[in-house]
Amino acid sequence: MRNLSLSSRVRKVLQGRSRGLTLVELVIAMAFIGIIAVALLGGLSNAIMSLVVADVRTTAESLARSQTEYVKDQDYDPALEGGEGTYFKLTQAIPDGYTIWSVNRDDEIVEDVIGIPWDSEGNQPLDEDNGLQRIKLVIRHDDQVVITLVSYKVDR
Repeated sequence: MRNLSLSSRVRKVLQGRSRGLTLVELVIAMAFIGIIAVALLGGLSNAIMSLVVADVRTTAESLARSQTEYVKDQDYDPALEGGEGTYFKLTQAIPDGYTIWSVNRDDEIVEDVIGIPWDSEGNQPLDEDNGLQRIKLVIRHDDQVVITLVSYKVDR
């Protein structure tokens, strides 16, 4: 092993014969530590907010997919001339603060889950039901739109 030589200042500090830190050095060190702490806490705050937003979106997407599958399991409701088919909403497993809405043929958000007769070639609503309905779900959390999901129901 070889001996390490230390500078005289470091040796004094380690041996206890140091004069100590000056007030200026102490203030600079505290300011530096404060700046680092503020940056770390800001980063943690942003990370937590991102997790909350991701959790809300994930829950909304899961709810929209569940409602879509629930509608697809229901019997096809043929729309009358210029009308819309109406389907049941999920009644269970809706987390607090979330609501399920749908979009009608006038692009207005309504409380019912509805199917609009749809022309797949022209990508537009039809007046007569041809056996294909577009269902556009809107999931809200605390009265803010979180996700919109479009699916189709086919008459079998």
